[in-house]
Amino acid sequence: MCSLHRMICDTINVSYSGVYPVRAVQFFKEYHSEKRIMERSQAGEVLVIERGGPIVATGALVGNEIMGVFVKPENQGQGYGKTIMNELESKAKGKGLSEVRLSVSLPSRNFYEHLEYELLAECSLDVGEGQHLDYWPGRKALTS
Repeated sequence: MCSLHRMICDTINVSYSGVYPVRAVQFFKEYHSEKRIMERSQAGEVLVIERGGPIVATGALVGNEIMGVFVKPENQGQGYGKTIMNELESKAKGKGLSEVRLSVSLPSRNFYEHLEYELLAECSLDVGEGQHLDYWPGRKALTS
């Protein structure tokens, strides 16, 4: 779990800093803590892709919610995110789900739109000190 958590935090630092305010970046790190990763693995499934040892991508399916999808910045654009998403959607279909949901961050918006996720109303979470974390709930119907 430690190496997975480290990869997620490193990705958040690179991909979210400069896009989100400092308190929002901290919120993301706390939301994806080792404890939360462990809870996801107990309540659902956590997938990882390793390349020569290090973890390059991850994602989880808990109920009908996809969460914690991250690809190391240096490996983005190489198909790992799409591979993780295809596998998570396939697992959801295998469980008889007709739809999956997720939360879409600013840096991942284009990625999910490309994968045909419908973005619902923009939401904003107050993370304190006048800072906000903007995101969109998203959903996708699963076809057989």
